[in-house]
Amino acid sequence: MASNREIEIKFRIADIHRLRGRLRESKFKLITRRSHEMNTLYDLRGQTLRKRGDLLRLRKYGTEWILTYKAKGKIGRHKTRTELETNIDDGKKMEAILLALGFTRSFRYEKFRSEWSDGTGKVVLDETPIGIFGEIEGKSRWIDQTAHQLGISDSDYITKSYAELFFDWKKKSRSPSKEMTFKAIGRDG
Repeated sequence: MASNREIEIKFRIADIHRLRGRLRESKFKLITRRSHEMNTLYDLRGQTLRKRGDLLRLRKYGTEWILTYKAKGKIGRHKTRTELETNIDDGKKMEAILLALGFTRSFRYEKFRSEWSDGTGKVVLDETPIGIFGEIEGKSRWIDQTAHQLGISDSDYITKSYAELFFDWKKKSRSPSKEMTFKAIGRDG
């Protein structure tokens, strides 16, 4: 049975081609080619989930739909939280169910993601409208070893969500965008 605990860090990527080379040198294999991903977060009136630190997300990744619940996490050097996911056959019907239950769309973000693995954990490369980020997900010790192997220092670790990163970017850039999509920000994907 897969673990329901997610442990991860994010980091900014200055040179994605160089990082791909380092992944190959470190014996990582590409397990998912660059695929478009659209994520929609849902919440109840009054932002009940957000206020608790929880998240409900419907993701379309390539041709797959995935429904995810994440509980409020613990932030240390790594971000650790409970994560429950399931594949959905019909994402449009799942969205209709969520809306019928009183959930509303609270935030959308998109990216192009590729996934790499060494068989122990995974490294993902996310090309977003606000920059290129990586995530390293696995056990804490493996995350630190992998980060070191890829030339990522502890000071490069980011434990914020994409929504938090977007709102930091929005404040800094003074963008009127309300969502982290290529169209809303005016960038090509």
